[in-house]
Amino acid sequence: MGSYVPSTEEQRREMLQSIGLSDYRELYKDVPAGMYLDHLLDLPEGKSELEVSRALAAMAKKNRVYDTVLRGAGAYDHYIPSIVKQIPAKEEFLTAYTPYQAEISQGVLQSIFEYQTEICELTGMDVSNASVYDGATAAAEAAAMARDRKRRITLVSASTHPDVINTIRTYSYGTNDEVKIIPTKNGKTDLEAMKALLGPEVASVYVQQPNFFGLFEDADALSDAVHESGALFILGCNPIALGIMKTPRDLGADIAVGEGQPLGLPIGFGGPYLGFMATTQKYMRRLPGRIVGETTDNAGNRAYVLSLQAREQHIRREKAGSNICSNEALCALTASVYLAVMGPDGLAEAASSSMAKAHYLCEQLCSLPGISRRFEGEFFHEFLLDMPKPDKVLAALDEKNILGGLPYADGVLWCVTEKVSKETLDEVVSIVKEAIA
Repeated sequence: MGSYVPSTEEQRREMLQSIGLSDYRELYKDVPAGMYLDHLLDLPEGKSELEVSRALAAMAKKNRVYDTVLRGAGAYDHYIPSIVKQIPAKEEFLTAYTPYQAEISQGVLQSIFEYQTEICELTGMDVSNASVYDGATAAAEAAAMARDRKRRITLVSASTHPDVINTIRTYSYGTNDEVKIIPTKNGKTDLEAMKALLGPEVASVYVQQPNFFGLFEDADALSDAVHESGALFILGCNPIALGIMKTPRDLGADIAVGEGQPLGLPIGFGGPYLGFMATTQKYMRRLPGRIVGETTDNAGNRAYVLSLQAREQHIRREKAGSNICSNEALCALTASVYLAVMGPDGLAEAASSSMAKAHYLCEQLCSLPGISRRFEGEFFHEFLLDMPKPDKVLAALDEKNILGGLPYADGVLWCVTEKVSKETLDEVVSIVKEAIA
């Protein structure tokens, strides 16, 4: 990171002199003397590179790395091409913060612009922001941007990921707004129950597609009902599924959000992940965060700038629609590289392969005695099964270094991606068969 700070020590001294100062300490002359740290902290002595390496290796050994992952529920084990890891590792990209000085940040600004463009192509929307912290944050920010003075209630389908529901609730609690949960019917959003909840005070409806149980929602019908009431329709999307399904725009969504982790980001213990947000031109000025645009400089050359950022800390906090003041630039760059490397055909192939393998595993498991799908209907690459001895099944898989599905409501939520081979799936079925015998 040696070249990250663009000014030299001599230049910094010159800047101090130009404002009549000789030392940085003079910038803080109004700070009480008792607040200064004028002594060394009581810290242990530093370690050598070899000692640090050994300490970190010992910590890493505590991680359990499975040969096969059959668990999703918000974090998905897709194949990541090697170049996707190499490009974001370049020194000039190693920051998550939005650049303010456009004249020295053209590369980072261009990478964000490319990311925004790809998200718009993926969702069918007109404009995307520079990203937010994660998918749950994106959902909560979307609910906030949909509210106005008269419409303050957000409806959220019960088939949404529980963490997303909780995040929307947390945001709404902070603004004293109400969240109501739409019941499910056979694992999907109950259309009639939603219609009964819609009213003049409802600002938006949030639905996940595919939903937490892996099922495809009837988004067209839901969207029509939402718009008839005058509310906005927010669709939470799996970006890999968007490789083969209708775009949120085609499904009538006003705002499309989601977790960008499947786009080249490895499974991490809580992240860092990536929340993507996109909307139509009509709601562009409500979009939180930053939007990078393309323009020309005074010499007519292509240039990149922060086009819209007149929100958050730029106005009085209590009047801000959002207080997001940063983005996930490094994760967004990774996602844009992944999308560029995969291309439309590669993304569709990854989605189709994941879906086909998930259906194969589901069919094979359901052929075993006592195992059945809890919910019928079309699904992407996740499915919820009722099965005997779920704890024993998952323990048996664990012994073979296979992470089984997520225990959920006395069942198991399974997930399959393109990384899992048919031979491995057959082995899983054999292990499950023996465990439930």
